[in-house]
Amino acid sequence: MRLATIKLNGKEIAGIVTESGILPIAALNAAKGTAWREEMYELICAQQVPGLTRWYNEGGKDELETIPGLVPQDQVEYAPLYRNPRRIFGIGLNYAEHAGDIGNAPPQGFPGSFFKMADTLIGPGDEIKLPTLKEAQKTTAEAELGVIMGRDCRDVAQEDWQSAIVGYTTILDMTEESILKGNDYLSGNPRYLCIVKNFPTFFSFGPQLVTPDEVPDVLKLEVQSVHNGEIHAKNTVDHMTHKPDRLVSLHSSIQGWYAGDVLATGTPRAFPIQDGDVAECRIVGPDGFAMEPLVNPVVDLKKHPEKA
Repeated sequence: MRLATIKLNGKEIAGIVTESGILPIAALNAAKGTAWREEMYELICAQQVPGLTRWYNEGGKDELETIPGLVPQDQVEYAPLYRNPRRIFGIGLNYAEHAGDIGNAPPQGFPGSFFKMADTLIGPGDEIKLPTLKEAQKTTAEAELGVIMGRDCRDVAQEDWQSAIVGYTTILDMTEESILKGNDYLSGNPRYLCIVKNFPTFFSFGPQLVTPDEVPDVLKLEVQSVHNGEIHAKNTVDHMTHKPDRLVSLHSSIQGWYAGDVLATGTPRAFPIQDGDVAECRIVGPDGFAMEPLVNPVVDLKKHPEKA
């Protein structure tokens, strides 16, 4: 099953993706007399996604097209999956190729982890805004597989990691690389990482949540960093230094997880972005599997201060 948050009548509401469009969960509740939560974050935190997935797989999918209230695909306006996760957790340099881009070896014993603030978050189609700060001279974008946590938990066994998640999504994570490189990061000092990761609009999230039953083998997914419509880099999840099972399990034994936390698992390679560009994350897999692409235009606030 695939879920999304869409903008409808001035609100941001959760819906189920169908072949023809998106059915708001509110419309499903009205038609069936059910009481599913109607906003994505609440749906996740109430741990209702697994139950909704079972209903979908046991015949609900065929009902969706007949329920009134479907928003046709050509009228869908996506929002971020949700606005205020308690935590956004990123993994740096998780593919060897990307680590080489900034002169580092990929971290081996422990992943290169960092937090992002929720107010960096934007959604599909929103503008990535390059900073006005004069020292900010090179922003890069990174396409990543996102893992969404489905419950509050600690000390999750690595073999049981999928019990802690509710789904996957596409992510674009931005870095102000000129500041990062100019402050001894190449010699192994990561003290500026939180600075360069937390400008406004530096985390794009969505447009769809794909439940785990649709992804039989996450290691076979291919993450593509796409710059102005051209694939800049791509790699499969099995080439990560720290794979999703270890990331979920390890961090559950450190800070633990809350339902709705977002884990960005690392990029195959970053690409520089400038005013007028379009950044995109595509994730594909075997047998024609593809997530809905995440696409964001870029605007440089140094050139367009009125958009700040």
